[in-house]
Amino acid sequence: MKLSHVVVGERGSLVDQVMNRIGASTAGVRSIEPQAARLAELPALAEDEVWAFVALAGVGLAGTPDLEGAQQVFMHAERAGLRRLVLVASTAIYEPSHHHPAQIHEDQRALRHISNPIAARWLDLEVMARDWRDRTGAALAILRCAPVIHPDGSDYFSRLLASRWAVTPVGFDPSLQFATPEDLASAIVRVVEAQADGVFHVAPRAVMPLRQALRVARCRRLPVPTAMQWLPRRLLASRGRVAPCAQLDYLKHSFTVSPEKLVRELRVPLRHTSEQAIETLVEPRPSAGRPQAPAAVVARDASEVAQPDPFGLDEAYVTRLGKTLFRFLHDHYWRVEWRGLEHIPRSGRAVIAGVHRGHQPWDGVMTFHLLARELGRYMRFLIHPSLVKFPFLAPYMIKCGGIHACLENAAWVLERDGLLGIYPEGIRGAFTLYRDAYRLGKFGRDEYVRIALRHRAPIVPHVTVGSAEIFPILARVDWPWFRRVSEWPFLPITPTMGTVPLPSKWHTWFLEPISVEDYAPEAADDRATVKAISQEVRERMEAAIEEMLRRRKSIFWGSIFETQEDVALGEEPA
Repeated sequence: MKLSHVVVGERGSLVDQVMNRIGASTAGVRSIEPQAARLAELPALAEDEVWAFVALAGVGLAGTPDLEGAQQVFMHAERAGLRRLVLVASTAIYEPSHHHPAQIHEDQRALRHISNPIAARWLDLEVMARDWRDRTGAALAILRCAPVIHPDGSDYFSRLLASRWAVTPVGFDPSLQFATPEDLASAIVRVVEAQADGVFHVAPRAVMPLRQALRVARCRRLPVPTAMQWLPRRLLASRGRVAPCAQLDYLKHSFTVSPEKLVRELRVPLRHTSEQAIETLVEPRPSAGRPQAPAAVVARDASEVAQPDPFGLDEAYVTRLGKTLFRFLHDHYWRVEWRGLEHIPRSGRAVIAGVHRGHQPWDGVMTFHLLARELGRYMRFLIHPSLVKFPFLAPYMIKCGGIHACLENAAWVLERDGLLGIYPEGIRGAFTLYRDAYRLGKFGRDEYVRIALRHRAPIVPHVTVGSAEIFPILARVDWPWFRRVSEWPFLPITPTMGTVPLPSKWHTWFLEPISVEDYAPEAADDRATVKAISQEVRERMEAAIEEMLRRRKSIFWGSIFETQEDVALGEEPA
């Protein structure tokens, strides 16, 4: 099996570099532009020859593939009786939105209901390829590649990072991935050698926030509200001067993917990071008229870019907030006292199941801060998509460890022996009326128990009394327009209407863990077992809340743990 022809779009330095990398590993490679006249010149193919259609070659400011050229390729391939094809597509097929779970796998979700026209055209390209495969019965491998950065690249991200200024949406800092031509070429060659079929992602494991990517590229960021960019882009995009409005979605929300399938099944060595891909733009850049940073500053920025967490947790960011805002809120504004911290494992996995009140996630953030400060452990809490929909809130939640609530992300945390924070009542629990604030609502489908059973992780229940008072919900308005825009179940009516959280005295109690070691992972499919464990968690939470309310004398001051009862039981006050 050999790669004898590479059919590309517009010829350019990026295509040439990919071709050179492929040619170094494969004999007899030649490049053909997908015009009908050129395709007609192709000699007959031997049975062991393969085409690779490098669709990225035709991508410009619009960020979309050349569907007309692709159609020519598929028509000629069908006439020529081609039996195998490698299609280089793009991770831009995953529509960037607040619903994107990050680090998505090839078979994690179906691609449908795409509204972004850029993602839709990438989907159209793959639909063309699959239609060709279904008609001919040939083999098809699709490589969805992260944006390939190249000094002379005409694609959107290469031009953006090579510019002096970058106009970005204000209040967003999405996690991104960038690939190099070398890694793309390695993936193409390996797919041909292995005669692989199916979809594979070509992207570095680690992600990079947009702001850090611009810093490494020495490009100054100019944040402008999306609404202010809409009209100028509509006018200039038609002339090819700027990227269309749809491209802004890729600067607001992540479209990151997991490359594990490519590495695991085909053992492709993805050697380069996103930072290294960007650095190819920095070195050849002329200094005249460009913002230059001292060598020491560039070295410091490069070290900051290293981001081992694929979901965007920024430990340096958390540390800074832990010494400033979080410390003030935890120690002085809400004066949080705690009990039972010894029940949190110092190492290993656990599901931390809690009660969420006050419609804003401050109780989760304070628990996250407490565990990070006292134990040095970063709890990854599952969050509702609405928390990463809006500017400023989105990067804050992601950098503080929030991850999209889905089973794949929960498994990722526990398989790496992490702490997984879950609120079994779901988003509706956060919108509980104040009169019922300390009554537990429905626990949904008890997915948190199934997750714990599948991954053999102990469940640590914990409750907080006092957080419901920061935004006491006096009434709820069922407003369809508000539900559609915010994706919240209600418009909450609070004394400050969700602007300034009120001061109160908080009390957090971590209860004794519930071990699942006696159950097999298959118990997650047993409704009776799951219900019994969930009921035990619920009863412990309700008993703890009742005891804490009995002890509490004021919502503004006083400890409920420093009592004679605790002394008699040998408890140590926080």
